[in-house]
Amino acid sequence: MRESSLLLSPGAAYMIGRGVASVFWGVVADRVGRKPVIAFSVLSVVVFNTLFGLSAKYWMAIATRFLLGALNGFLAPAKAYSIEVCRPEQQALGISVVSTAWGMGVIIGPAIGGYLAQPAKQYPHLFHEKSVFGRFPYLLPCLCISFFAALVVISCAWLPETLHKHRGLERAAAEVAEGTTAAAAAQESTPEPEPEPPKSSLLRNRPLMSSIVTYCVFSLHDTAYVEIFSLWTVSGRDHGGLSFASKDVGQVLTVAGASLLVYQIFAYRWVNKILGPVNSTRVSSALSIPIIAAYPFMTRLSGIRLGVPLYVAAMLKSVLAITRVTGTSLLQNNAVPQEQRGAANGIATTAMSLSKAFAPAVAGILFSWAQKRQHAAFFPGDQMVFLLLNLTEVIGLVLTFKPFLAVPQQYKQ
Repeated sequence: MRESSLLLSPGAAYMIGRGVASVFWGVVADRVGRKPVIAFSVLSVVVFNTLFGLSAKYWMAIATRFLLGALNGFLAPAKAYSIEVCRPEQQALGISVVSTAWGMGVIIGPAIGGYLAQPAKQYPHLFHEKSVFGRFPYLLPCLCISFFAALVVISCAWLPETLHKHRGLERAAAEVAEGTTAAAAAQESTPEPEPEPPKSSLLRNRPLMSSIVTYCVFSLHDTAYVEIFSLWTVSGRDHGGLSFASKDVGQVLTVAGASLLVYQIFAYRWVNKILGPVNSTRVSSALSIPIIAAYPFMTRLSGIRLGVPLYVAAMLKSVLAITRVTGTSLLQNNAVPQEQRGAANGIATTAMSLSKAFAPAVAGILFSWAQKRQHAAFFPGDQMVFLLLNLTEVIGLVLTFKPFLAVPQQYKQ
């Protein structure tokens, strides 16, 4: 019973919760605005992240993470917001800011957890074993995150709303400018709301749905890659791994995350300007294939001859992955009008979250299976794992071409 309960990790519970509710929050953001949903979502982080730190049972941890995912509808309106506050030529920068924030979380989040988790053991001179932090060893890092989220909630008061519906007022202003009488102008200044034109079905929007499918394949690949990379690096040399310690793996991922921040802030906008979202996605996907194929052969190296190519490969893979994600996000947000952008991002977030929820388990099963065939004649051991990773990358690459990908009108050449 215990083993079956552990099949659902807190991370998977969060992704399932987010997948269940993302479409709902996207629709709400299209109706009431981006700002209220963003503020409520960050507030849910304050509450349920703190409750997660106070979890005394495994089921409590699962429940709080699921509720946090279900009530945190931040991602869909945030992507829509980042597009709407920017001019068309700056939209790539806006989307990249969202990705950069994710990159900062990749670096700062594990660092906070590593330094502040189990404080009674790490810092016994500051925290007593019988204190609240001794009884709840993960409360301190959760409180730090919740405190930061509380500051973000307060800052939302100064966040301007980007969803405005005033077609009637614009029409009245135009009639006044054309010389209507003052009485007529006063009467028309508060016109009756016009019925909105029927909205097209998002599920029948081929540019949107095709980009979401591509986005999900890449998200599945990236999540499985992180899981397999971590397992592979800590595995012993006799099992085709690198025999790294956990802190060594964390250092590699931290450096990769730092390179991601630099790239997103200083380089991505120029990559998008030169190549555009479609070609940048294709190029980054194609370049990822030889990098993944090179990993199994690094087991023959050691010392600095291993460190340099491993760090370079991890940094390049991180940069290429975020290029794909940002490119497909741009396609999604420009495939729909503003009043449907929240719902469109909600559909994308739902599909992405569900793929990310199950990707680690699938990757772990495949890695365990590959470990049992170290002496196979056809792609032994870890070579088979990275081959399967590359197959998903190839599928994603193929999906970026016609007839699979329908490009929004503004990106057609």
